[in-house]
Amino acid sequence: MREIHAYLNFDGNCREAMTFYQQCLGGELHVMTFGEGQPDSPPETKDRVIHARLTKERAMLMASDTMPGMPFRQGTNVWLSLDCESAEEVDSLYAALAEGGNGTMPPHDSFWGARFAMLTDRFGTNWMFNHEKAEQH
Repeated sequence: MREIHAYLNFDGNCREAMTFYQQCLGGELHVMTFGEGQPDSPPETKDRVIHARLTKERAMLMASDTMPGMPFRQGTNVWLSLDCESAEEVDSLYAALAEGGNGTMPPHDSFWGARFAMLTDRFGTNWMFNHEKAEQH
């Protein structure tokens, strides 16, 4: 594992929150909506944020609006995102931390070109695992 990042969830106001954090903290903000990332997403989700990233020097804060069908409860909207070194590490960390927990999204190859998974461990901590695949030339 290379790094652990905080990942926040919002219920439709992610862009507003991340813009506010950028105004307060500075840095560069990148935002992608469900409509941009998944063109076949339902119309009511097109403008919701599927991924936002605020970076400044070595600091990074990531966020999204809740995915369609996922419940939102303020106070439990923080995830720990692990930047993994390999697809195999995604799979093994997911298997280890899922023991006694709830697998939200099993390891899979995502549309953004990464191996990705999500779970809530037996202690109620939310985890994301991500391994960016090397670009194919």
